[in-house]
Amino acid sequence: MSRARQPPLVTGISPKEGAAWTKVTIRGENLGTGPADLIGLSICGHNCLLTAEWMSASKIVCRVGPAKDDKGEIIVTTKSGGLGTSTVSFKLLRPERIGILDQSAVWVDEMNYYDMRTDRNKGISPLSLRPSNPLGIDIDKGKIPQSDMELTFPGMSGDFTSENFSATWYLIENHAGSSFEQLKIAASNLKKQATKKNEGSLAYVKGGLSTFFEAQDALAAIHQRLESDGTERVEGSMTQRLENILNRASDTADTLFQEVLGRKDKADSTRNALNVLQRFKFLFNLPLNIERNIQKGDYDVVINDYEKAKSLFGNTEVPVFKKVYAEVETRIGALRSLLLEKLLQTPSTLHDQKRYIRYLSDLHAPGDPAWQCIYAQHKWILQLMQNLGVGALDLEGDTRLLALGRLSHTASLKRGGSLRTPRPSTWRFETPQQVQFVEKLSDVVIGQLPNFWKLWISYVNGSLFSETGEKSGQVEKSKKNARQRQNDFKKMIEEITNRLVKLIRGALLPTTLPQGELNLFGGWENKTELTGAWLTQIIHTVRACHDALSSMEIPNDLLQVIHDLLLELRVHCLMVTLLHTTEDVKRLAEKEDWVVDNEGITALVRLSLHQAVFINCLEQLSTKTDRDIDTSHNCQYLERHTFLNLADHFEKHGFTGTEKITRVSVDAVRELDRKLFESYIERRADPIAGSLEPGIYAGYFDWRDCQTPTGVRNYLKEALVNIITVHAEVFTVSKDLVPRVLSKIVESVADEMCRLMQCVSSFSKNGALQARLELCALRDAIAAYLNAESNASFKLALDALPQLHSGADKKLLEELLNKFKSSMQLQLTCFQPSSVQPVKR
Repeated sequence: MSRARQPPLVTGISPKEGAAWTKVTIRGENLGTGPADLIGLSICGHNCLLTAEWMSASKIVCRVGPAKDDKGEIIVTTKSGGLGTSTVSFKLLRPERIGILDQSAVWVDEMNYYDMRTDRNKGISPLSLRPSNPLGIDIDKGKIPQSDMELTFPGMSGDFTSENFSATWYLIENHAGSSFEQLKIAASNLKKQATKKNEGSLAYVKGGLSTFFEAQDALAAIHQRLESDGTERVEGSMTQRLENILNRASDTADTLFQEVLGRKDKADSTRNALNVLQRFKFLFNLPLNIERNIQKGDYDVVINDYEKAKSLFGNTEVPVFKKVYAEVETRIGALRSLLLEKLLQTPSTLHDQKRYIRYLSDLHAPGDPAWQCIYAQHKWILQLMQNLGVGALDLEGDTRLLALGRLSHTASLKRGGSLRTPRPSTWRFETPQQVQFVEKLSDVVIGQLPNFWKLWISYVNGSLFSETGEKSGQVEKSKKNARQRQNDFKKMIEEITNRLVKLIRGALLPTTLPQGELNLFGGWENKTELTGAWLTQIIHTVRACHDALSSMEIPNDLLQVIHDLLLELRVHCLMVTLLHTTEDVKRLAEKEDWVVDNEGITALVRLSLHQAVFINCLEQLSTKTDRDIDTSHNCQYLERHTFLNLADHFEKHGFTGTEKITRVSVDAVRELDRKLFESYIERRADPIAGSLEPGIYAGYFDWRDCQTPTGVRNYLKEALVNIITVHAEVFTVSKDLVPRVLSKIVESVADEMCRLMQCVSSFSKNGALQARLELCALRDAIAAYLNAESNASFKLALDALPQLHSGADKKLLEELLNKFKSSMQLQLTCFQPSSVQPVKR
């Protein structure tokens, strides 16, 4: 990828001051790669891009506009470099205006002025030079109709340049709302203007005295020459000879250039005729060109040609042109129908949907194509979900639906990855139909709903339309329609989530559906009874679906039905797991010849069943979830309260032989707790410890060649934040587990830091100071959870560093440690368990 260019820099301008429309040359660096790259130029705050002429990357020529600021910078903006800067400024000179009634010692052309922007003369009416507000106060026009004024002042006028000017009319028309004080100010202004004009006559004569003398001398010289030539003689006078010379020159010029001028006129006529013929040719060939471009799929070309034809011949009255243009409209109407058909076709990608909506918008299609597309996609998603029901689709052999479900799923989920790990080829034969059904249903929802939601967001913010649509008001119209249809779209999302929940309930929890919906969403009479493991996998799938939809920022109230379904599935999974475990223990009791009473089993067997069920249930659920710390806490609770309370209860009532059952159960719970705890520590400690070495040596850091320390580096702060995250996670589960978990995490981090310090071959003075600073900062931050092993690791790490002998180094180390503690004080307060109350669960 090419590297971005530097922003423009203006270093000089010539001239540095001038009046409006002065031609200036701008010099600098990175002023653009070409004329098309130059997208902005302002001088003194005025946009001068219209008159800009790009010469090179270091030179631009333009004219200064009538800016409001008298002095300002020259700012150049390019596509490649963005907004530029300036080291120089331009001063705008304000020319003194001379009114039509003002005296002037020099000639002022009242009828024409020179437009420097276009290098041509423009005519101007003398009346346009009159002062717009002669009274010098704010104009407050009244609401009296013109006809009433004409009736009130017959034959008069409110125009102060008119011979029949009426001051009363003028005041009523322009100052009906002005106060008396303002009118007094206006009268004072008129007096000042009259005094200035009276005083200006003498100043005018004084200022133009030299001009008068020059004019007097010129007239006297002309008079003397004419007298000496004999003005009384008409024929043979100087003026007559001069006139004859000019006439002969004119005739000679006409003779010389008559042929050239004739050829030029003929060429202009031919050129104009060719332009007209080219325009007609474009219109006559347009229907055929439209058909060809539609077949090739070049819809942008068709739209551009149609806009051009519409601007040229849309309002024509020529019969032949009207006939051809009507054929063009017929072809465009057919194109609108074709694009709408493609837009509503399913399945389709989000890119194609946006593209067709933009085309229809540029073609001014009737109705609201964007909403029609949203409605069609909604119906298709519902039908796609319903087709997955039993009896409507062969779940064992049809793979086409999964491809459709993933067709437009182009953006990865925020949580990353797919919903499940890769499955073996025998998955279809080993997995129950209900599990396959839920997974395929989730694939459809996750594959289609994100893009469906993105289409709605684009419809709301108006990003579906092109620049043409923005200019024609399509964006504002779209936003207005979207605001009116928010409730309708909300009902669509609700219908999709409700359909998802009802289909899953029909497959797994049919008793929770009303009787009228069983036939529509049920039909699983021959379904396989699922075990706890399969139900746990289903819970994972539904939960991943819920998380994926939540990541799209869909409101939580629309996803509440999925959350309720997850809760019921968890309860159902727990009941099935307890039931299966109870049956296993019963079979074990029969195999071991345990004593069975009339009610089924003895009280001791009931105790054994109760404990075995809980242990087995916890073990199965912990292997299918990421909540190791929750299950570990539950194991401790079972050991400290449930099992011992049951044993005490049986002993109070005279039952014996419970010690062995309790001991075996406690041992099983402790073993499960140990496995879960080790798994959690490994899963949390390894990433933290593994991030230390890459963080230390980021940016090619070298202990032997580093700068004087200025503070603790970011890698250590990130490690502390990760430890704080573990602290928060464990604290929400159980306050008592925090020291047990944090001490192991800290021990792993301390051991890794010790290893890294011992692997360094040598330290510079600054390197040793930096390493000691980071070790001491880390040790002090996690001091509350240090044990013997972690203390020993920190001691070995510090011993591997060169000792500090300089008092200045020790003072610097102390200052940096205090700075770190103060900056991290808020974050490190969570390491003080007494300062934080347990979170209610």
